[in-house]
Amino acid sequence: MDLGLAGRVAVVAASSKGLGRASAEALAAEGAAVVISARRTDVLAEAAAAIEATGAAVHAVRCDVTDPDAATLLVDAALARFGRLDVVVANAGGPPPMRALDVDDASVLAAVQANLLASVRLARAALPHLRAARWGRICCIASASVIQPSPELALSNLARTGLWAWARTAAADLRGSGVTLNLACPGTHATDRMRELGRDGTGAGDPAAFGKVVAFLCSEPAAHVNGAALAVDGGATSPL
Repeated sequence: MDLGLAGRVAVVAASSKGLGRASAEALAAEGAAVVISARRTDVLAEAAAAIEATGAAVHAVRCDVTDPDAATLLVDAALARFGRLDVVVANAGGPPPMRALDVDDASVLAAVQANLLASVRLARAALPHLRAARWGRICCIASASVIQPSPELALSNLARTGLWAWARTAAADLRGSGVTLNLACPGTHATDRMRELGRDGTGAGDPAAFGKVVAFLCSEPAAHVNGAALAVDGGATSPL
């Protein structure tokens, strides 16, 4: 299937490793130029070199996605380097495990900053350019916890269900604009995050396969997919 991404330009946040990197690699494999980002210069350079080695155009931007200025920095970098912006993949590392009654103000604020506000800011920064072109795709990497909350991931549940509520209402406002907004909601995948949570990898998904799901949500054929939260978890969760 031709995803219609050749010649497009995508910004993928927090994309030096894990599901962000897999998404950037999948978009690049479809012919998109990609702007990738990370906080660490060394891992960012390694990811950029690996993507560039496939023949794809890539531009690396060092930033922390929780910085309020990061969204504008990434959008401006895409426009300066490639002259356009078509696709935005919002992503950030997950918060630490915590039970609901153990959360404190600082941990809640940090989770909301990373896993809700960072995505809203990136979408907001990109939208004037996407709307002007009357074509655009915004995909937020969230978590299957927006479909079925995980008891030990209260911070993720809190921040990412807030993102889902915002995304669902924002998608309705984008109807007819040529721009779509969806969530890709991963369950357990074979990434560093899984190891940080102490999971053994049994039944874990392939990050590369997840990246292809993100690429589809950002594609031309997905033009009528808007306001969806797509679980990519092997059927591990069920709707409430």
